[in-house]
Amino acid sequence: MTARALAKPTPEHLAAEIRRGRWPTDDAFDRCLDGELQVMSACYWSQLAVAACAARWLRQLGVDSVVDIGSGAGKFCVAAALATRCQFFGLEQRSRLVAAADELARSFGVADRVRFARSTFGEDPVPVADVYYFYNSFGENLFPYEDRLDLEVELSSHRFVACVAAAEELLRCAPVGTHLLTYNGFGGRVPSSYTPIKGERRLPCMLRMWKKTAELEHGEGELACPEPGITLCQDQW
Repeated sequence: MTARALAKPTPEHLAAEIRRGRWPTDDAFDRCLDGELQVMSACYWSQLAVAACAARWLRQLGVDSVVDIGSGAGKFCVAAALATRCQFFGLEQRSRLVAAADELARSFGVADRVRFARSTFGEDPVPVADVYYFYNSFGENLFPYEDRLDLEVELSSHRFVACVAAAEELLRCAPVGTHLLTYNGFGGRVPSSYTPIKGERRLPCMLRMWKKTAELEHGEGELACPEPGITLCQDQW
């Protein structure tokens, strides 16, 4: 193998290594992203160590489907798909990132199980899934201008509050048996109808998983219905 090949492994090579349980460095994986997305990756998207741990939990639980809220360039979905048999659906508000994520899934050979859609959370329907993954999905709304990925979408403290409320409602309305997976949280409160089942503290931030084990929250009289903007949608897989 030439020095050039060693410096930039192909997606095919990296995919084969991940399937064998040999996870590459984030730098090696990120080189498969285009231009500026390589630089953005460390700040905005899940590290491979997070995907590796999440994939192990997903295999142990035997779940089939995962929705990533705020999937960015698709790194978590693609990497975790290589280590599981799950179907992944990424929701992302920036069209250019959806296009980049689609290309990443194709280049790593998982486009049959990994899909992405341009979606504004809190306004568009959310697919039904076994697991919902949040990596501080709404935190960019609170960043100063210079730390935001770009200025192409609406970002504000008001939108942060609205998105967190929509996430809480999504979780309250999900069926019993649904799992919640968070890395560095999502900014809101996990409903009391969810029971913590897994946690990993040896990562830069805390990775946690809950399972919905009760139909109602403690003290609730009845289950709140989804608002129009956060309806669960069965037909997007």
